[in-house]
Order: sequence, then structure tokens, then C-alpha cells
Amino acid sequence: MRALISKCLLGVPCRYDGGAKHCDFVANFASKVDKLVVCPELAAQLSVPRPPAEQQGSRVVSKDGTDVTQAFVDGAQHEFARCNDFKPQVAVLKAKSPSCGVDRVFDGSFTGNLVSGDGIFTQLLKQEGICVVTEEVLQDIKPSVEHPVAIMLGTGLGHLASLVTPVRRIDYRDIDGFPMAAEPVSGHKFEATIGTVDGVPVVVYPGRIHLYQGYSASEVVSLVRHAHRLGCKDIIFACATGAVSGNATPGLGVLTDHINLTGANPLANKDMLRDLDTPFVGMQNAYSSYLRCLALGVAEDLGIKLQEGVYAGTLGPSFETVAEVNALRAFGVSYVGMSTVCEVIMAHALDMNVLGLTLATNEAGDPTVDHETIRMQAEKHADNFERLVRGILHLL
Repeated sequence: MRALISKCLLGVPCRYDGGAKHCDFVANFASKVDKLVVCPELAAQLSVPRPPAEQQGSRVVSKDGTDVTQAFVDGAQHEFARCNDFKPQVAVLKAKSPSCGVDRVFDGSFTGNLVSGDGIFTQLLKQEGICVVTEEVLQDIKPSVEHPVAIMLGTGLGHLASLVTPVRRIDYRDIDGFPMAAEPVSGHKFEATIGTVDGVPVVVYPGRIHLYQGYSASEVVSLVRHAHRLGCKDIIFACATGAVSGNATPGLGVLTDHINLTGANPLANKDMLRDLDTPFVGMQNAYSSYLRCLALGVAEDLGIKLQEGVYAGTLGPSFETVAEVNALRAFGVSYVGMSTVCEVIMAHALDMNVLGLTLATNEAGDPTVDHETIRMQAEKHADNFERLVRGILHLL
């Protein structure tokens, strides 16, 4: 995977005060990827140290009142030109600065106040479609024993649990809110495993329950709430789907967004609000762009074809009609399935970092498909799915 990384985050003394902002999380990530180290302000030949500078509208002004906009623009363009041959898939830049800030920058008052906006270099990268994050994102996503990665598996994908070096196993029936009488469908198992995969702390749930089995949305998301109580900040959802022809083909994919067609929402239940300030949760960026970028980078490195697309969650258990498939195609949907959407809503409401992976086992609306053929097709892709997940965990 190819990444741009700010020099100061790797310990290079290039900040306005003559110091660096070394970040262990970034250094760890940098050791695992093909990296290009950048600093627009050094590229602009600004002195070190120098007066601090902040954005004031479209300008960059130093604390002594000097307009240094052109220098910052020149430095950003210089470093951006270096990206042409490197073709980075992600950029990890210093938070809040007028060059490299992402989503928030200092407001020009030199009081520490922040406003919405991007640094000049970040703007160029985003215009090119490059995922840009700060060191704060890597710190938030970094797994640990206190914050393991939750992995929730779907039909035919539960074999990933066999990779876990176990520390503890938990019967689903011991999980608060999980229905005691539930029985797993074929390809699922109701026992969570806490342990490690390749040294990365994880909690793996090799099965789930579904709305189409008659369970409520609050019961369906009980595993997500359990993962959150265990300290998980990152959660990977894997599901089997049908590929909507014209928008996707059978194979592995990563979810960019979803459409909830189930008619259910776990937040429409007062018992679900104990850990939330409000049920009115914005669903923009429900799927982490950074985790999605990692998945695509790992897939490219491993030679695995990985598509991207919008997921439509339906109630099921019946499969899609021809008219429904045509409607989904017109809506821009790539994948359709019978799980995931309620769980993602709950995870996002709990401020978890979400990655959605899918295995499209068939074309949506295929009249020959049934639950058993989905399970069998999923098993055929088991090796690539395992390689993909292990590669993602390695980069975390």
C-alpha cells in the first residue's frame, strides 16, 4: 500500500516552533507501507523556526501579520507534483495546520480555535480523490487489548473464527439482549471468540440473527452492543450478498454506503438509547473511508479483485423479484442482502469505526439461488477473504 505521510509525524523537526510531532501510531503504520514523506512548508523553503501561520478565509497569515498564502500554495503544489508518479492511496497528515489540516483548521485568531475546512495541500489531495486523514484517526483506530477489533461474520464466512488464537469464548446466549431461544442458520455459529489474529486483539462473532427470523432490530444489534461494551472501537461486518448486474459482479466487495429497506431501525426503541444522547443520529460517513481505503490497498497488494458499492438491506427471507432488481439498479445499488444495515446504524450511533465487506455469491434475482448455494459459494472464496481481513488487521 502506498501512503503519503507528514514528515513531522515521523520526527522530522519542521514545525513552526522548530520541533516535530512524532506519533508512534503513524510510525508503526509507516513501517508497514510504501511511503512518500512530505512537508509542504519545507518545500516552500519556509524557515525553521518561523512565526506560526493560520488560515483566515482563503488566505494564510502569520502571527506577525505577514500574508504567506503564496508560499503555502507553492509548497503544496510542489509536494502534490511529487505524488504523480507515486500515486498514493492514502495520506496521513498533521492535524489542524494550514497546509495539512483535515476537516478542521486553526481559524486565524491564534487562540487555538478551530473552524471547518481543509489545509491547502489537503484540498489538492482530496480533489484528486485521495483519502486524507490525520494522526488522530490512526490513534483512534489502533487496536489494543482494551480496544480489540470486532469482526461480525455472515453466511459461509464464519470459518475466519478458526484463525483466532483464543483467550476466551462466549456463548451468545450469555450476551445481554440476545434471544435465548435463537438457533443459528446454516453457516453460522453462536459462540464469540476473544483472542488474537496474527497478534492483533479481536472479538469474532461467527454468526448473527436476522429480522426475517422474526427477531426485533434491538435483538439483531445485541452483538454490536456487546462488542462496544467490550471496548471495541473498530468493527468489521462481513455479509453474503447478491450482486446487482450492471453495478457489480459476483466476488468480493467493500461497502461505501447503504440503503435501509428493512422497515426497521434499532434506534426506534427507548431501550437502545441508554448509551446515546439522542436517537437522531446522522448517517453521513457511516462507513469509514479510511478503513475502506486500507481494504482496497491490501486487495491491490495481494492481487485480489475488490469492488466498491452501495448495499441495500432488505427484510427477506424471500429473494428479489426482477422488478426489485431493476429498481435497485436504478437506485445505484451494487449489493443486496438481508443483514448488516441495522447493525451498522447501531455501530455508527455508538461512534464505532465501521468497515463493511461483502462476498457477492450470485447475481441478484438469480432464480437458482438458495441459502445452501450461497453458503457453498462463500466457502469457495474463503482463502481470499481470509487474506484480505488479515492484511487489513496487519495495517491497523
